[in-house]
Amino acid sequence: MDCIDAVNIQLKNKFKLKDLGDLKFFLGIELSKSKIGIPMYQRHYVLSLLEDYGMLACKSFIVPMLPNLHLHNNFGTSIVDPVIYRRLIGRLLYLTISRPNISYTIHKLSQFVSKPCTEHMADANILLRYLKHTAGQVILFKSASDCNVHAYVDADWGFCMDTRRSTTRFCIFLGNSLVSWKAKRQKTVSKSSAEAEYRPLASVSIEIVWLKNFLTDFHISTPHVVIYYDNQVTVQITSNPSHHERPKHPNIDLHFVREHVEKGTVKLNHIRKHHQFTDILTKSLPRTSFLSISPRWA
Repeated sequence: MDCIDAVNIQLKNKFKLKDLGDLKFFLGIELSKSKIGIPMYQRHYVLSLLEDYGMLACKSFIVPMLPNLHLHNNFGTSIVDPVIYRRLIGRLLYLTISRPNISYTIHKLSQFVSKPCTEHMADANILLRYLKHTAGQVILFKSASDCNVHAYVDADWGFCMDTRRSTTRFCIFLGNSLVSWKAKRQKTVSKSSAEAEYRPLASVSIEIVWLKNFLTDFHISTPHVVIYYDNQVTVQITSNPSHHERPKHPNIDLHFVREHVEKGTVKLNHIRKHHQFTDILTKSLPRTSFLSISPRWA
């Protein structure tokens, strides 16, 4: 606290400023301090969104998307005013700052903003009904946490029904707190499952290297950095340089990841499929599966 006070005094000597105390509300994001940590949420933003679209009195829904739903182009008839859909998706995208468990749903719905159909709008309304059910959901940055970094990463191969592009997905925890996540369709079509698998590994490695450097600037060391993957073959190829004939397409990603594994920057561990938390970023899960994974992201 002495350091903070010293910085405030130096700033006041040069600029006219007023210390408003602890941050509580900023650009629709609400924060508060407690003994267990700092919860971040967007309850006011969600309620304002529901009010603007006349959904405050709607019936709530338990999941953000119907289970096993595969959205694609020409999913129904084109809606009369696509601007309504585009504006809604734009506002929903801002919610992913504090609601990673709806990232997949918004990621899929945003792919049809150029030509939205009636079914796309119906699925967006289901998401709004889910937001009413979970308007006050928080993401908690816990105070009692270590500085170990562990990440979960996965990919689907050719899952997009229209382009057959794969989806990169990962989530990174600092101790017990979720600090980074991503669900994004890959820019090109992967010709093999190896290519689709190594792109997210390279992406999460880049994110982890940046995070380690960022924490180093604050004199915070990260003793253990582990990436959990449910593909045993991929883990073996990364750890064993002799396995290099099969994955020809992802050659650069392979060597990038392998270099950091050899340096000890990251460590790859295999986990079972049912322990893969990134499933919530890649598919519309059944109710039981979604409810079992979702609390881990809060």
